[in-house]
Amino acid sequence: MIRRCSFLLFCLLVLSPLHAAPAATVPSLIPLPSQISLASGEFRLDARTPIVVAGPDRATRRTAHWLADRLTHTRGLHLSVRQGGATSGAIVLQRDPRAPVERREGYALDVTPDGIRITARDDAGLFYGAVTLWQLLTPDAQHGALQLPALHIRDQPRFAWRGLMLDSARHFQSVAEIEQLLNQMAEHKLNMFHWHLTDDQGWRIRIKRYPELTRIGAWRTPPDAGHDGEPQRYGGFYTQDDIRRVVAYAAARYITVVPEIDMPGHAQAVVAAYPQFGVTGRRPPVSVDWGVNPYLYNVDDATFRFITHVLDEVMALFPSKYIHVGGDEAVKDQWQASPAVQAKMHALGLKDEDALQGWLIDRVGRYLDAHGRRLVGWDEILDGGVPADATVMSWRGTKGAIKAAQQGHDVVLSPAPDLYFDQLQSDRIDETAGRMPVRDLASVYAFEPVPKELDAAQARHVLGAQANAWTEHMPTMQHVEHAVFPRLAALSEVDWSPAASRDWNSFTRRLPAQFARYRAQGIAYADSAFAVDIALDRNAALVSGTAQVTLSNQAGSGALHYTLDGSVPGRDSPQYQAPLTVKLPATVRAVTLAADGSTLAAPRQRALSRADLLSVSGHQMPNCPGSDFRLRVQPLPDATSLAPVYSTNLFNSCQLYPATPMDGLATIHVDAVRLERNYALAHEAKLVVSHPHTTPFGELVVHLDRCGGPVLASMPLPDPAHSARKFELHAALPAQHGQHALCLLYTAPIDGPLYALDRVALLPEGVAP
Repeated sequence: MIRRCSFLLFCLLVLSPLHAAPAATVPSLIPLPSQISLASGEFRLDARTPIVVAGPDRATRRTAHWLADRLTHTRGLHLSVRQGGATSGAIVLQRDPRAPVERREGYALDVTPDGIRITARDDAGLFYGAVTLWQLLTPDAQHGALQLPALHIRDQPRFAWRGLMLDSARHFQSVAEIEQLLNQMAEHKLNMFHWHLTDDQGWRIRIKRYPELTRIGAWRTPPDAGHDGEPQRYGGFYTQDDIRRVVAYAAARYITVVPEIDMPGHAQAVVAAYPQFGVTGRRPPVSVDWGVNPYLYNVDDATFRFITHVLDEVMALFPSKYIHVGGDEAVKDQWQASPAVQAKMHALGLKDEDALQGWLIDRVGRYLDAHGRRLVGWDEILDGGVPADATVMSWRGTKGAIKAAQQGHDVVLSPAPDLYFDQLQSDRIDETAGRMPVRDLASVYAFEPVPKELDAAQARHVLGAQANAWTEHMPTMQHVEHAVFPRLAALSEVDWSPAASRDWNSFTRRLPAQFARYRAQGIAYADSAFAVDIALDRNAALVSGTAQVTLSNQAGSGALHYTLDGSVPGRDSPQYQAPLTVKLPATVRAVTLAADGSTLAAPRQRALSRADLLSVSGHQMPNCPGSDFRLRVQPLPDATSLAPVYSTNLFNSCQLYPATPMDGLATIHVDAVRLERNYALAHEAKLVVSHPHTTPFGELVVHLDRCGGPVLASMPLPDPAHSARKFELHAALPAQHGQHALCLLYTAPIDGPLYALDRVALLPEGVAP
């Protein structure tokens, strides 16, 4: 008789420390299934184990081949697929209308000593069962046969919309790269790929009736084109055959592709191609500026015919029930300044431009509804009224979702910054480009899609949650993968697993196997959550020559091992238990290891000497008081490497060097960098602070203690037209005593380049820069 344990007992085992229970009781599954019960016995799976397709349907056979392919690539097991026949000792996949699941996409997976069986009522459920089995069969980075413990899984998703948005307008990805991303979505049981295809910076989908959209609108001339590695022309587009290929590839993995065609704002690429559909009639260039640009669609009948013609071709390519029309960040200045638009607005009896946008969105919504589709828009569509059956995607926090659900609209939670994967994952010096504030792995895992303000009936309108990967600061798929993974694993559990089963410690213990799967598939995931932070009291070390070093990581998980002799730390190195007393100079190197000895994060190091402690990265220097805005940007908008990156504040180029014992320090040395000011700030441009300058191109001014403190030094900036992007500045400092902070402030004209601080060092008397 098979001995079964309850799901509660299983959870206790999973959530207990790894060393307290046999490894077989802790399946490394992400997302965690709804119910698992353990049984007695094991099943040995090896290259002789067949995958049996029980039934004639092509979808089941396709899933069987998917499973066989994944095992070949990630486990080195080559399993045969056969139609029907003996099932003893086999993996059996079967569609069964009586499968013991309650919802669509659910499945049952049973492992016994006699074999493995996956059943589901629909094709998607059977596929997700195969995904779970693949994860069970890849518990580590090993290849070959393995013993699988007997167990029973009954699983189904919590939410119907489990999404990821990829922005292909700001930076362009190849079809093969998108297919790689779709593979990972499927392996995380995500089912909605929101594809952002049009924006001010590029139109990426070929529309046969309007060829200028891609001949002109798909290409932009970068700032400083042709210099310092910046391309002469940037862009690209997807042919209609490309679109069909992506849609089919996604459908084979039970992913719906939801296209976004932005309107009425984010339309500069459209107006560059067809100025008659803009408001002014003038042709702008395709934008090179990130942010909020002013160009809007016109609201006349000719423009609406253009929109419907585009939507006709879009609907022919995308079978999705949902069509996303944007509706966000439409600055109404052009509408307000246009007599024709104002006349149209008054003729329609509309009170303001927000209502005019609502009229346009409603008209588009009715057109989509007449063609059997459903409009999705960002939460700004609520501002001017919204079609009754529209789905609202809430990005300005969760208020839009709450308002929409209370009005009876279906909603998808996709709030900034919580689920914006272009937010930085850490504030480490070695983190790549992105926005602040940090949204780390734990914060994504802690996100709850159902706002507490909704009652039970309103909560039923929450379709699920979606992460967004905006690509202004992610020019390559390597950037995208670094930003998306492993935070997508956290989101998958938020979207799929029961809320009550979510447990951070359990999740982090299941990550080593997931990291191994990423490595096996060449996914450039970030290890930021487990990277060791090497911290100390800098000033105490400068005064005493001895540092009290503390080691930690974001996740609060894993074993930290370190060395002080310059060697690479590993499992045999000392394990960190308490702060280390380190005599300067020294180099501390540390690594985070999982319980099985696998690496959770690559080794990090910190050199500790007086010179190193007096040299501070610009990333470590906070903004001066008054503006919290912060970006990490590449040296050029389309740079393809992950490093270097620089911290900058678009509104006030002012940062603080931390309080430091100043006795004996005589010189300041700055590694400075000039950046492109390719940012459209719309109405927020008035917030940019202009500092007076006394030389033609401005200065880097050093103030004592605070921005209004005494001036200690002023270093003129070089002519941007005749100097390298990265340059050095240095100046003598008047003698100071005691601890003081320094305010470093760029006074460059705000209609010119941006400047950032790469590194700032203070040097003692007698030491040359």
